[in-house]
Amino acid sequence: MRAQRHGRIVKFLVYLALVILINAAASTLFLRFDLTANRMYSLSEVSKTVVGSLKEPMTINVFFTPDLPAPYNTVEQYLRDLLSEYALYANKSFNYRFYRVGEEDAQQPDVGVDTRRLASDYGITPVQIQVVEKDEVKFKRAYMGLAIVHGDMIERIPALTTTEGLEYKLTTSMQKLANKISVLSGLKDKVEVKLYLSSSLEAVSSRMSLKDLDRVPAQVEKAVGDLNARLFNAISYRRVDLDGRQAMEEASRTYNLMMLTWPDLDGGRVKAGAGLAGMVVEYGGRSYTIPVIQAYTIPLFGTQYRLTPVEKMAEALEQSIESLVGINETLGYLADKGTLGLYGQPGSSASLNNFQDLASRVYTIKEITLDKGIPEGLGCLLIVRPTEAFTDYELFQIDQALMRGTNIAVLLDPFVERPADPNQPMQPGQLMPVTTGIERLLAHYGVKVEMSLVCDLNSFKQRMPEQYGGGEQAIYYAPLIKPSQINHEPRYMKNINELITYKIAPLSLDTTRMKENNLEATVLFTTSDKAWELKNPTMLNPMFVREPGDPSSMGTRTLACLVQGAFPSYFAGKDIPAAPPAHQGEGASGAQEGGKAASPALGHGGAVLERSRPAKLLVIGSSEMITDNLVTEEGTNPNAVFLMNLIDVLNNREEIAVMRAKTQTINPLEVTDENVRLAAKAFNVLGLPVLVILSGIVVWAARAARKKRIDAMFSRRADA
Repeated sequence: MRAQRHGRIVKFLVYLALVILINAAASTLFLRFDLTANRMYSLSEVSKTVVGSLKEPMTINVFFTPDLPAPYNTVEQYLRDLLSEYALYANKSFNYRFYRVGEEDAQQPDVGVDTRRLASDYGITPVQIQVVEKDEVKFKRAYMGLAIVHGDMIERIPALTTTEGLEYKLTTSMQKLANKISVLSGLKDKVEVKLYLSSSLEAVSSRMSLKDLDRVPAQVEKAVGDLNARLFNAISYRRVDLDGRQAMEEASRTYNLMMLTWPDLDGGRVKAGAGLAGMVVEYGGRSYTIPVIQAYTIPLFGTQYRLTPVEKMAEALEQSIESLVGINETLGYLADKGTLGLYGQPGSSASLNNFQDLASRVYTIKEITLDKGIPEGLGCLLIVRPTEAFTDYELFQIDQALMRGTNIAVLLDPFVERPADPNQPMQPGQLMPVTTGIERLLAHYGVKVEMSLVCDLNSFKQRMPEQYGGGEQAIYYAPLIKPSQINHEPRYMKNINELITYKIAPLSLDTTRMKENNLEATVLFTTSDKAWELKNPTMLNPMFVREPGDPSSMGTRTLACLVQGAFPSYFAGKDIPAAPPAHQGEGASGAQEGGKAASPALGHGGAVLERSRPAKLLVIGSSEMITDNLVTEEGTNPNAVFLMNLIDVLNNREEIAVMRAKTQTINPLEVTDENVRLAAKAFNVLGLPVLVILSGIVVWAARAARKKRIDAMFSRRADA
């Protein structure tokens, strides 16, 4: 008995020692498993690289109000987990700290400073959130932001109200800060900042309710000085006070400055005059204008004026400098040949405002016009819905840009809506076919945009107003793209689980030509197998678009394709097309030859690049994929994520695209046929109870058999 007890004590001590050793090992060895489908709680490779390659100290200061209600309380915990994950892969230059910012306890004991004031110093202001307290809906001001400090630079994320895309925001902000330091420290010339503020405006400032106008120059000079100290003294600042109406008008036209004029006032005590107001930021031949005085109209009161807050001007100045000096990578956008305007009117069906805002956060958008040529070294060029014919020389520029390795995205509309009556622009227009010539280039590369529009039974359904009978109306020319129709093999497409298209043309791929040229085509998404084509649409009205009479005309259509490889030039073996006079004598982009050889005796061997460097070509048969119709302002809907992912891929930033895509959370159910749905419903209603009953019978039978075996065993012993 004593030996048995001794053995139990020894076994307990051995187990205790094992537990202690395992805990000691766990304190030094980190192991975790992320079982989420899109690896939501694991850092992307690009994030690990960014924090692991920091060369100067980077600190993230997080400001949160404690005890926030759901769903905001999860944001802080997710951010803590995420930053601790960053710290695991970071070097010694990375650090972070959380500050509790409340309305009552502004003095945080372990910090010893007013955290509200500290947050304000970093540019973090409270946001208004909705809470439910004691059965009442109330609004509360809460701090939910962070500031990333790298050297003397600060990047802010002032409102963290959701965990969606948080890793993407953090990593891209860190990258931006690192790029900012390297770019600003290497500038050859200073950024010129000029404050145009005429002293003559002081005579009428009281009439404009601008009492503090005389203090603006000193305030702006101080703000620019503070910013200059953080930007490696990259700014050259001066105030410009022009005399003379002609000089003012010329400056106003050149920089789009506000120019104010007035007649004699107060019986001649204030003489008629004029004045300029605005701040101009110039670098490398480009400029931005920041308003100093804003004008707005109030009914019954007329035009009113107010000064732009100096803080807003300083923020706009920093953003303008970042864009001008190329802190972000450049994204080219073709701004002629009738393409969609990059800066459209808000609310317009063809507006690109949401895309422009999303892209500007990580890219410097450069508008390209073919009369000035496509610059060397451009990573990506977007061509969105051209409506004017390209000359051969303009096609030559695009072709040679692709040959030099510039990736190109073409969103082409085969039909453009024209007003049926120019005097009634609100009336539905007619669809007119458009042929610009760029189709020849695409066909040579192996992709053809068909002159038709795709319809699909799996389409968007519009809820009809009650006055029209209610119910739903299928918009067949707005196909819905389900998960089974999306190619999830590319990593940047893995979590794109639903898309919507609108007025989109099908693509035909010349696989034979591509194979001959060793080009690889990746179909990104298709229609369902219940799609058909409208060959000659003149007007789109969902009430009159019907299913085709012949079911055999239905089938799957390709809608988006990415082609990669070394492309053959369309102009291989041909003379260089003649350039218009405006192009003669231009520099890079293939314009230096000035068209054909200047003399029959002169040759141009090697002037045409006949085979490209490795490049990418994206073709989609609809410009709607980039408009505000399908891209949301927040940039979190599947269409926006898909579009920005493709932009990243075309700029050779696939890891960034993978990081963004993993936060796309729409996971629609797979659509099955009626028989499968009926079988699943029957199994849920009847199958599960039957399984429980059968399991009970099996357990009962097993217990009965065991009981019989035990009874038989004891019966044999009794007989013995």
